[in-house]
Amino acid sequence: MKDGDPQGLSPAGQDAADRAAWDEGFKTGLPTLFGIAAWGLVVGIAMVKSGLSVPQSIGMTLLVFAGSAQLASLPLIAAQAPIWVIFATALVVNLRFVIFSALLGPHFAHLPWKQRMLLGYVSGDLTVAMFLQRYPSAEPAPGKLAYLKALVIPNWFAWQIGSVIGIFLGSAVPSEWGLGFAGTLAILCVMVPLIINNAALCGVVVAGAVAVLAYGLPYKLGLLLAVVVGMVTAMFIEETFTKRKARHG
Repeated sequence: MKDGDPQGLSPAGQDAADRAAWDEGFKTGLPTLFGIAAWGLVVGIAMVKSGLSVPQSIGMTLLVFAGSAQLASLPLIAAQAPIWVIFATALVVNLRFVIFSALLGPHFAHLPWKQRMLLGYVSGDLTVAMFLQRYPSAEPAPGKLAYLKALVIPNWFAWQIGSVIGIFLGSAVPSEWGLGFAGTLAILCVMVPLIINNAALCGVVVAGAVAVLAYGLPYKLGLLLAVVVGMVTAMFIEETFTKRKARHG
């Protein structure tokens, strides 16, 4: 059974299913690739303008592959914060991927752990969302793995190409151009569409207030505190709204 789909199909049938699923997945993800590359471009510029060298920036984009975590780590790296603070901040910012992994896990539990680790590395927010929209159920389906690969592999290449271009562009552009602020603008562009309900809005407002009030904390710990308090606030309000709706039918 090719591509890990436990369907009992013949090799020819599995190949046909994989090709069809790949084509469908690629067409689904194609419109997002330009935006992913642009986002990577901005992050690449921000890394260089934050003081990282070109090799360091390339290493970070290849190893981390998480724009929000990269941008959240940059001011901490520039402030020479302890390594545990940098890792803790990146971990908190990327906690959503734990949820993504839990959602994808039932679909690919039959695969070897090395393959699942690789899929986890190349998966991103949009690719997971598009995959789950296409396959909401964890029931086996022909070509399911090929569909996911068609989403995540082009997405990875689009990000890396955009990021590497941004790294070399950032190293060539004079600091007087002020492109270091590009990372902040990119975070705002990503954050605004995610404010989809009152709970998320309250979390953002609280996180912003905490970040301002805790600005004086050493090692930029105010940023980590703001992220944690904002997340807890949003979760509490969401839970409160859910219980209220349940009581009122």
